Amino acid sequence: MTIYQRILVPIDGSETARCGLQEAIRLAKAGGGQLCLFHVIDDLSFALAMDAYAGQQGDWLNTMREAGARLLDEAKGTAAAAGVKAEGVLYERVSTRLADAVAAEAAKWKADLIVLGTHGRRGVGRLLLGSGAESVLRSAPIPVLVVRAKATDAQPAEEAAEAPRVHVSLVTGALKIE
Repeated sequence: MTIYQRILVPIDGSETARCGLQEAIRLAKAGGGQLCLFHVIDDLSFALAMDAYAGQQGDWLNTMREAGARLLDEAKGTAAAAGVKAEGVLYERVSTRLADAVAAEAAKWKADLIVLGTHGRRGVGRLLLGSGAESVLRSAPIPVLVVRAKATDAQPAEEAAEAPRVHVSLVTGALKIE
């Protein structure tokens, strides 16, 4: 059985990323391994931050860096509380695919496993929103463990497995995915 010693964990603050982090911690603890927590500030995040802070003066990039650093610190604290050594990497990418950034960091850090969470989208939701996990799977130079978020009480497993519902407004033409 392969015991993974150097585990790269992309995190973004989402519930799915937290599930991936918990699984990576479990694996690292069982095998005496260590984690590299990897957070990416990308073009999309920057665009969303500019929209979220529209009308306010400030340095959006610095705000995003600070938020990313906090996210990494929290994840390192979670790992440390479990007795797992972890370091954090804040990566800024412009015109680089997220999957390529993850693959490059895996090679640079000499990781032997990537663990990441996924929303588990299928059908139209996956088509329209893409699949970051699938892109990482295709680009990764090492094994990838994809961890699906657990269903919550508000969303039982049966509902979580349903295909997304798509609605098109006949008035505005807006597309809504549930």
